[in-house]
Amino acid sequence: MTAVVNVVVALGMLVIVPLGLRLLPVAGGSRLARLYPAFAVPGAVCLWLPRGALSTTLAASYAVGTLLLVALAARHVSNCLRHKVFRASDAAAITALVCPAIAAFALVSERASTEVFGFSLTILALTVPHFHYAGFAAALVAHLVATAHPSAATTTAAWSVPAGTMVVLLGYFVNDEVELLGAVILTAGMWLVGWTLWTGARAQTRDPRTRLLLGTSAATLVLTMVLALDWALGHVVDAVPHLPLVWMAWTHGLANAVGFALCALVAFSRTTRRTAREAA
Repeated sequence: MTAVVNVVVALGMLVIVPLGLRLLPVAGGSRLARLYPAFAVPGAVCLWLPRGALSTTLAASYAVGTLLLVALAARHVSNCLRHKVFRASDAAAITALVCPAIAAFALVSERASTEVFGFSLTILALTVPHFHYAGFAAALVAHLVATAHPSAATTTAAWSVPAGTMVVLLGYFVNDEVELLGAVILTAGMWLVGWTLWTGARAQTRDPRTRLLLGTSAATLVLTMVLALDWALGHVVDAVPHLPLVWMAWTHGLANAVGFALCALVAFSRTTRRTAREAA
């Protein structure tokens, strides 16, 4: 399990976050995207080292980069307050920018062999990919669909994805029932995102490769969120079978990373570049 989790996390650090930053219309986002590898590379390297001082130091270097994301989020909140406008897409964008810092905190703690808040090292290690994908990537894509395809469905998604992510986080500290509630809210939001990717974004693009990427991303969400619901429900109702952690990493984790997040962000990047070329 460790190997696949490390690959998924490294992909999030090195590709998903920088690529996503280029798509977020927040002040300083593109500049930080160019600088982000300086923080992401040490973070990715630390995953493959034994726990200890060196890997903790490299993880802390990555955490500095995630704090810069939090600074962007704070600036965006300030801009929203200044203009007295706060939309669902803003909530999703801010959530995306904050979540990698939660992941980095868990990574530093795990690399330092410190079981903070009573969480085992295994749970801390799994928190890192969770908040790169169910946090950053999910909220980012919810922001993108709400911006590009405004509707009641995408507005609901852009509110429910951040809400679900935060309720899942709260469930970590409270109980499995709260975590299940968060999984239900997050799943509802992600299925609305997937529906829009399929019926809106995919239907409106003429480029076959972009259509394939968007279709793959939408279809992947059907499976991965069923697995997430099953996992959360299985921890509340003993009679409900659920996959063991190692299989969740290989199915839910890997599919979310490649099938959902990477495909969606590459598709939106292709669309953005094509629009820019046509405008020129």
